[in-house]
Amino acid sequence: MPVVLVVEDDPLVRTALVHELTRHQHVVRSAPTALAALRDVAENPPDLVVLDLGLPDLDGAQALRMLRGIHDIPVIIATARSDDAEVVRLLTAGADDYLVKPFSPDQLNARVHAVLRRAQRTAADPVHAVGDLVVDPARRTATLDGQALELTRREFDLLAYLAARPDRVVPRRELLAQVWQQAYGQDQTIDVHLSWLRRKLGESASEPRYLHTVRGVGVRLSAPS
Repeated sequence: MPVVLVVEDDPLVRTALVHELTRHQHVVRSAPTALAALRDVAENPPDLVVLDLGLPDLDGAQALRMLRGIHDIPVIIATARSDDAEVVRLLTAGADDYLVKPFSPDQLNARVHAVLRRAQRTAADPVHAVGDLVVDPARRTATLDGQALELTRREFDLLAYLAARPDRVVPRRELLAQVWQQAYGQDQTIDVHLSWLRRKLGESASEPRYLHTVRGVGVRLSAPS
């Protein structure tokens, strides 16, 4: 059974989350602080982390960056902050998904299952080579011209999905459904990750090499001509 680490300082909320996830066949551990969570991940990495932002010792966004420095674990943010700028900041920092409090138990479980399913599916994919770009989903590595790319989990998921479909224009709606596991969303979410990917691939939207945006349709990954 998947192991989920719940990081939440409110004991009542923490108990409710642990109960709900356990009821849905997850092995659940919990931590009341960011530092306790970091120790837990370092000693025995779980399959997924549900991370509250309002922690007493560290800001959740800072804790997310530190988690990413230890292990490439899927992270779902639980936050009361719903403004677009904060959501973009969290996704850019490496969050796989986010839930705005208050959220229902069904919504929590749906997001947990979606993120775990995406991680498992990615691990079974073959290696993809597009020009000098090589993406290995099983090892979660990507190289360009033989040099390793430092990607966040979501950046990697997006790149791997496109690399498995070279020269095909992938609609934005499909990216939201398959990479973000969302039936709908804002184009800004995709644009932020494409912008960071382009920067790491040494290109820009005005001078693309691998990532080509087809206005009003979607995104295509192709080897440079």
